[in-house]
Amino acid sequence: MSRRLVAVVAHPDDDTFACSGSVALHAHEPGFRFTLVHVTSGEGGMISDPSLATRANLGAVREAEDRRSWIALGRVPDRHEFLHYPDGGVADAPFDELVERIAGILREERSDVVITFGPEGVTGHTDHITVGKATTEAFGRCRVGSGLARLLYSSIPNSMIERFNEELVASGKEPIDPTQPFQPRGVPDQAIGVDVDCSSVVDRKRAAIREHRTQANDFSDELEDEVFRHETHVIGWPEGADGSAVLGDVFDGLD
Repeated sequence: MSRRLVAVVAHPDDDTFACSGSVALHAHEPGFRFTLVHVTSGEGGMISDPSLATRANLGAVREAEDRRSWIALGRVPDRHEFLHYPDGGVADAPFDELVERIAGILREERSDVVITFGPEGVTGHTDHITVGKATTEAFGRCRVGSGLARLLYSSIPNSMIERFNEELVASGKEPIDPTQPFQPRGVPDQAIGVDVDCSSVVDRKRAAIREHRTQANDFSDELEDEVFRHETHVIGWPEGADGSAVLGDVFDGLD
């Protein structure tokens, strides 16, 4: 059985959070094909340790980190594209050009499922929001014909944000303020239409995220475990789908 997945994200490591668990779950299926598109190389991101990268070479370092993350997961993409738009500047790029570049890949791949960002962009990052908007437009332009049966928006349920804040406050830290730049933004729990249980591959997902060494995170072990055990998505297409019947896999119901 053929299962085809395309993920369109903004920066290296976005993909690891959004879909590496789903890829790991289907990694050994003979008909599984995974296409990964990065719109930027992440050259504007953080440098957790100056021995890892310089501002001049961070983009190349992060591309290499991302490739190593999929090796660590145990399943590299069948096709991996970096579009090399400027990190932090995707919103200023010619929008129709970006849409058509993404649409060209979708036309070639005709994947069953496309994963990208929703309107809140997970963290409110303008690159995330623009990539999600462009991918949604590209999906609509290409939808006629075979494939492209489901569009998913990687999202965080509000209940998880609340648990994050409870842990932060308990440890004496300031809670997340979703109105601030680059802070996690949740969606109503009832909007989640796909909740993938990644428990069986959580160690592989953890190994993958740790390859993004320039972007070190400070999750506690308990919080990291919760983050990595689930990949949650809002269903962007078919229109009108909601979380009233939450799917347990990105391909559910498409066979």
